[in-house]
Amino acid sequence: MTDSGFDPQDNAPFNERVISEFRANKGRVNRAWLDKDLVLITTTGAKSGKPRVNPLVYVADGDRVVVAASNSGLARHPAWYFNVRANPELTVERGEETYRAVASELTGPERDTWYARLTEADPAFTTYETRTTRRIPVFRLVRTTGA
Repeated sequence: MTDSGFDPQDNAPFNERVISEFRANKGRVNRAWLDKDLVLITTTGAKSGKPRVNPLVYVADGDRVVVAASNSGLARHPAWYFNVRANPELTVERGEETYRAVASELTGPERDTWYARLTEADPAFTTYETRTTRRIPVFRLVRTTGA
């Protein structure tokens, strides 16, 4: 458990519940405290080569999606960050739609602008920044095909 009270070991079961609810409810997660726009991304494991699914808060950039590798402000990047760096091609589930996309990391002022938009969508991102000394990466996911 971290000083913030967040236990990373509890994250996997939580994510599984969110993923199941997202898929069962056409992209909606019906928890009052999780009333955020969510996507599921499926990446290819950098080491294992296996598919890995993660729910993420996002903001829309037209038909593109912008997400942050916050890992709830922990010192280390989330595993999906390393997966995307190794293979930027991934699958996005957004609402009832599933499509292939490619991830590109945003830098400089563009990264800062989109991180600010993420904090507007979910103020927890502000807290995450205070928990870590690392710069939280931000990615734009650009559609390449349909399902």
